[in-house]
Amino acid sequence: MSFRVQPAAPARPNRCQLFGPGSRPAIFEKMAASAADVINLDLEDSVAPDDKAQARRNIIEASHNVDWNTKYLSVRINGLDTPYWYRDVVELLEEGSERIDQIMIPKVGCAADVYAVDALVTAIEAAKGRTKRISLEVIIESAAGIAHVEEIAASSPRLQAMSLGAADFAASMGMATTGIGGTQENYYMLREGVKHWADPWHWAQAAIVAACRTHGILPVDGPFGDFSDDEGFRAQALRSATLGMVGKWAIHPKQVALANEVFTPSEDAVAEAREILAAMEKAKAEGAGATVYKGRLVDIASIRQAEVIVRQSEMIKA
Repeated sequence: MSFRVQPAAPARPNRCQLFGPGSRPAIFEKMAASAADVINLDLEDSVAPDDKAQARRNIIEASHNVDWNTKYLSVRINGLDTPYWYRDVVELLEEGSERIDQIMIPKVGCAADVYAVDALVTAIEAAKGRTKRISLEVIIESAAGIAHVEEIAASSPRLQAMSLGAADFAASMGMATTGIGGTQENYYMLREGVKHWADPWHWAQAAIVAACRTHGILPVDGPFGDFSDDEGFRAQALRSATLGMVGKWAIHPKQVALANEVFTPSEDAVAEAREILAAMEKAKAEGAGATVYKGRLVDIASIRQAEVIVRQSEMIKA
């Protein structure tokens, strides 16, 4: 290990982030009653320009009037390249209740983007005497964002999570696709006349996970556009979980259960992790640094892997 210890990510469930437009307050109660860990009320892409002011009012009112129970309540503001974002932050934090937990910043391209929002949030908190410290989440959805991903991950102590926004990312990269997440038809290798599809998002996800884990931030997979394709969503989520991501967006209520299923460790996985930890404890008591479990070598690294699974399970149950 490096002399600099890798910090732990925030200890809160983030298996599913359910999105809903701020312009549709009729669905807020249903979102609050869902099984999603995080609720993302949107002021950006899903809200038309003429509706943005009213959507902002809707979210402010809902922060006071809707029972969000234990949900982590996040609001996606408009991008810093628009004339809307500063009013989003000012009105949300000056008029919204302390029930708001997080502001999500879209299309972050550099650390300075986060600094700008952080500075405004800090000033408002001080001026209004807000007692809850607002957290931040950023979305990586541009070539600049992925190029500067580590400096973004280190940009603010408020930063708790980072997501991949596949659609805008693909557009920024000039990718020849209109799909949002998932396997792309033309991204394949050919061997002996048989097509083998690869994952075009893999490298970006891996870069995000590495940056997040280096700086103690939750790495989250973004949207899967075809909400009629449950198996495609599940496959994408399984790949993301295997890479180290902690959760995934849901752009339709039916995707919530799928995300929770994938990002909740199974009883078998937790049981095996506990058995590995017990086997290593026995080995250490006998003066050994490694042992054999079900025909495979387990050592100190195996302990760390098993501890991740057990901690995640206990956190979700709690």
